[in-house]
Amino acid sequence: MKKLLILAILIIFTSGSVIASSVNSYDKYGTKTGSYKTSGNTTTSYDRNGRKTGSYRTNGNTTTSYDKYGSKTGSYKTSGNTTTQYDKYGSKVGSYKTDSNGVTTSYDKYGLKTGSFQTDSSGRTVEYDKYGRKVGSYK
Repeated sequence: MKKLLILAILIIFTSGSVIASSVNSYDKYGTKTGSYKTSGNTTTSYDRNGRKTGSYRTNGNTTTSYDKYGSKTGSYKTSGNTTTQYDKYGSKVGSYKTDSNGVTTSYDKYGLKTGSFQTDSSGRTVEYDKYGRKVGSYK
């Protein structure tokens, strides 16, 4: 679920609301952990073996997440530079804020920092934990 969450952030904070047609995810050692493919307003996630793990559909400022069976798992609503995450019942789970340097910081439902994401000039997004340690990357 965490990888899907990161994908939603990439979708929401990339210009045009939809990321490139294909993105791979990697762990901190550079080993591929999955992939994401976008068609129109829908992004589908796959594990490292190519099995579908879930999907996201974006409509305006709202992205809805679904599990591999098509059941809703949550949503993300964007206003300005802030995206708020909700679970399937509509309860707030956390939020994401992007600064003027393009760094996206994640917070839990209490407003405590949980990590960050930064995209470099090559288009690779690196994920860090709340202490600044690299967790993984997306390209």
